Amino acid sequence: MRNAALMLGIIGGIMAMVVGFFSYGYTEAVARYGEIEGLFEQVANIEVIRLASFLSPLLAIAGGAMAKVRALWGGVLLLLSAGGMYYAFGFNVFTMFPIGFCLVGGLLALAAGKPDEPKAHF
Repeated sequence: MRNAALMLGIIGGIMAMVVGFFSYGYTEAVARYGEIEGLFEQVANIEVIRLASFLSPLLAIAGGAMAKVRALWGGVLLLLSAGGMYYAFGFNVFTMFPIGFCLVGGLLALAAGKPDEPKAHF
């Protein structure tokens, strides 16, 4: 399960990077060149989109990389990434696979049977 969480987190993070690049670029292009009525309009909260464009892929890749050794932490990071993408971008044709991969990877990491180490996680 940890290997599946690792792979789903890395792949979901790479896909989220593509969504993040286009989302950040869209907000920057509209801010720089102006809106075109009915075609290109600025989003309601620019900073949320830009922050999620940076943090969600970062959390997904870091969570996927941690999932094999630190399953609890990796799973939490993957779930935070999926939640951030859903909050900022919504669930649509471009985000369904990154959100799904991060969500399933996070659940698999949390469901990994044995504890990471005999000591407490914190």
